[in-house]
Amino acid sequence: MGSGQQVAVFGAYGHTGRFVVAELAARGYVPVSSGRNAQALRELAQEHGLEARVASAEDAASLDRALAGAVAVINCAGPFASTTGPVIEAALRAKIPYLDVAAELEANLDTFAHYQERARDAGAVIVPAMAFFGGLGDLLATAAMGDWSAADEAHIAYALSSWHPTAGTRLSGAVSRERRGDVRLRYSGGQWERRTDAAPALQWTFPEPMGVREVIGEFTMADVVTVPQHLSIPDVTTYMTVEAVRDVATPHTPAPTAADRSGRSDQTFLVDAVVRSGGVERRATASGQDIYAVTAPLVAEALERVLTGRTKTVGVASAGEIFDAPDFLHALAPYIALDLHPQGT
Repeated sequence: MGSGQQVAVFGAYGHTGRFVVAELAARGYVPVSSGRNAQALRELAQEHGLEARVASAEDAASLDRALAGAVAVINCAGPFASTTGPVIEAALRAKIPYLDVAAELEANLDTFAHYQERARDAGAVIVPAMAFFGGLGDLLATAAMGDWSAADEAHIAYALSSWHPTAGTRLSGAVSRERRGDVRLRYSGGQWERRTDAAPALQWTFPEPMGVREVIGEFTMADVVTVPQHLSIPDVTTYMTVEAVRDVATPHTPAPTAADRSGRSDQTFLVDAVVRSGGVERRATASGQDIYAVTAPLVAEALERVLTGRTKTVGVASAGEIFDAPDFLHALAPYIALDLHPQGT
């Protein structure tokens, strides 16, 4: 466990950041809270007895001070289009691992494009999208893939009982829409397509007892960035239940509210990853409570494995590429119900 090691958490006072801080502390790390909002940092520091270091993505020196003495940094501060580059640069200067919980497609694409070679040459570890969107789906798809060296297609379907977005989710979504304009992204035939037609309305058959549900197809999430980075799969598609899409698209949907002592909402989720090759299908599913809260054990488990050398590569790496996917998923047993279905042959 952490043994008192300091871990910088940039954006520690945000909704997800608070879950990450609590999870790190529970694992024996000493979170060092950081971000631009001095008052929010002070309040968080007083509440949890933490050190607070004010820092801004626009001020490299402040980021260097924020990371001083830390063994790693976790970036929880969106919009990630503005923060990933500066915080990665600070991590490279400090020679410490960098992890983030970014769900923004463009930010994740930028991380792979801009830092792949540089991080590999430096022997640095950068793990983007180590969160519910990105990390979990990538791990499930990798586990489902098993011993296949290639597959024809991967599908990751999300069933959320509701989706009450945080302020950070709304802001990140607005930034992504501003960058994309009137197009949506789809990964097909081994390349990205920019499409202007509406995403299709489809049905997805989830494992029982959920069964058939209405979904929005090609609801492209971070998994569509991470999976093709390391798995030879030319078509990767993600899906979202229509109720969740309606919630997140409605301006007046309220933010999540706590339903238990840990601060989790009563939202439930099921993630269904299916990989197909030559008419054979393999599947892995995970279910649990609160997509924001479950991001904390995901990124904290990743951090622990990076710091203890339980990794398979260096550079910019997706979750399923750098970690043993089935072992990692089983380590999340206290937080998710996992079903790695019998694999096809």
